[in-house]
Amino acid sequence: MRLLQTVLAAAAMLATGLSAASAQTIKIGSKNFTEQFVVAELYGAALEAAGFKVERKINLGGTLVAHEALKSGAIDLYPEYTGTGLNAVMKAQGVTETDPEKVRGMVKAFYEKEFNLTWLKPSGINNGYAIVVRPETAKEFNLKTLSDLGKASSKLRLGAGTEFVDRRDGIKGLKEVYGAEFAEFKQFAALRLRYEALNQKQIEVANGFSTDWQIAAEKFVALDDDKALFPPYFLAPVVRPEIAANEKIVAILDKVGAALDNPTMQELNRQVEVDKKEPRTVAAAFLKAKGLVN
Repeated sequence: MRLLQTVLAAAAMLATGLSAASAQTIKIGSKNFTEQFVVAELYGAALEAAGFKVERKINLGGTLVAHEALKSGAIDLYPEYTGTGLNAVMKAQGVTETDPEKVRGMVKAFYEKEFNLTWLKPSGINNGYAIVVRPETAKEFNLKTLSDLGKASSKLRLGAGTEFVDRRDGIKGLKEVYGAEFAEFKQFAALRLRYEALNQKQIEVANGFSTDWQIAAEKFVALDDDKALFPPYFLAPVVRPEIAANEKIVAILDKVGAALDNPTMQELNRQVEVDKKEPRTVAAAFLKAKGLVN
C-alpha cells in the first residue's frame, strides 16, 4: 500500500511538472523578412500544439535588433543563420572557414561564452549566397559551377546588391577564387529587381540567396560554389539558457528544423510572397502536412 502511494505521489509530481512546463510562455522573435516570419510561425505553432503558451514578437528588425532582444530577455528565441552569427555578431570578417560544422562550432562557442546564449541543431536550410543564371545561359556557356562561370565571365553581365562589391564573399572573392571578371556590373539594391533584370535579359548573372522562391519558380540555375567561396548560412534557433534546458522544447524545435531544407523553404516563401498567404497560415498547413501537429 505504501509503495502504491509512493508511486502515485511521484506520478502526480511528474504530471504537475509537465503541466508547469507547458504553461511556460515562450517569446518567439524574428527578423524582418518573409523567411524569418514563416520559420518563427513554424516554431510558434509547433510549440502551441504541444501545450505551450507562445507570445510572438515577429518582425523586430535586423540582425542586431533581434540579437539584443534575445540578450535582454525580451524574447526567448529566434531563427538565425550561422554565417550571420559569424560575420555580423562575431564580426569575424577575416575568417575564411567554410566548413558548416566548424562554423557552427565557432559561433556556438562564442555565443555561449560571450552572451550565455546557445544554438540548437541546425535545420536543412542553408540560405547563403546563390549565383544564378537563366537556363539558356547555362546551356550556351556550359555553366554548372562557379569555376565554369569564371571562364565565361568576360562575356556576361552581373547584377548584384550594393554590398556585393566590397565583400570577399562577393565580387572580390569571385575574382580571387574563380578568376571572374565580368563584362559589366549593375547594382540593384532590391533583390526582386535583380530577378526582374535577369528575366528581362538586362543581365546574364545575378546574386541572390539559396531559398529565394524565384529560383525554383523561374527554373533559374544556381551554380555550384565548387571551391567553397561562400560561408555557410545554416538556419537554427538561437535560444536563452532556460529554453536550452527544457528537453521538450528543444525536441520540438529540432523536429521542425529537420523538416526544412532549401527547396521546402523556397516553396513556403513563394506561398507568402506570390500567393499572398499569411505566414501563420502557411506554417500551420506545412506542420499539419508533415504530421508535426494534429
